[in-house]
Amino acid sequence: MSRVARKTALPLSELIHEYLRASKLTSGLNTQRIFAAWDAASGAGRYTIRRFFRDGKLYITVDSSVVRSQLTFQRDTLLAKVNALLAQDELYTRVDADETIVKELILK
Repeated sequence: MSRVARKTALPLSELIHEYLRASKLTSGLNTQRIFAAWDAASGAGRYTIRRFFRDGKLYITVDSSVVRSQLTFQRDTLLAKVNALLAQDELYTRVDADETIVKELILK
């Protein structure tokens, strides 16, 4: 009689990430996490009317020219805050741990 080999136990967080990858849900979830990080970092979530992310560029449309002007002056700080929030986010699935997620912020 042969014994069935035991599988090694995996942490639940790793199983969740594997499920998301297998289901091909990571890109949509990552995009939503980026938008949530933008709202948290900028504080301008209520003025933001459109969000779009592609190829490391975060496109943000705000409905106030005053808010857009203030955000433009803080662009570098906001990029650092968004990337720091995403680095701490357990739901964000990274390809490379050292990669900068949002490389450019474009305000409209």
